[in-house]
Amino acid sequence: MNWQQSSPPLHRFYSCLPYLLPMSAGVIYGAVLFQQFPLLVFPFIPLIWLYSNVLAFPLVPVLGLTGEFFLFMGLYFLVVRDARVPHFVRFNTMQALLMQIVLFIAQLFFQVLEQLSSNSLPSIISSTIANTIFIATILLAGYAIYQTIKGEYSDIPTLSQAASFQCEL
Repeated sequence: MNWQQSSPPLHRFYSCLPYLLPMSAGVIYGAVLFQQFPLLVFPFIPLIWLYSNVLAFPLVPVLGLTGEFFLFMGLYFLVVRDARVPHFVRFNTMQALLMQIVLFIAQLFFQVLEQLSSNSLPSIISSTIANTIFIATILLAGYAIYQTIKGEYSDIPTLSQAASFQCEL
């Protein structure tokens, strides 16, 4: 998936920033791993801070709108929909937003699963699901950031195709 030649370092940097959104939102699922392996929390402290102080901060408490919602909408309308922004930056921003949407759907599924079961899921099942969500989010975002630093388009099935489709509109 190579639409352009090499992108400048500044575009690569700007393209990496949106991946902080799904990584910081997914770090809450790592709580079980952080309890089992306390040293594992140290690399994720900046992401935990970002989530607790920026993304989860209620800006419009009456409607339940947090900083995450406004950041999401701002990135979509000010970056993805702006044709003046380079395609490389728009593609990576849209892909990060799609990761955030998938993470939100996984969160809803997880909550519905807990509501359907009596009282709550057994701890082994809920911790396995949470660990899987955490590890998948960090690995996918890490892969995308690695490819972005190299100046290449990351090719994540379905997400990359949807991101490229949205950037072409």
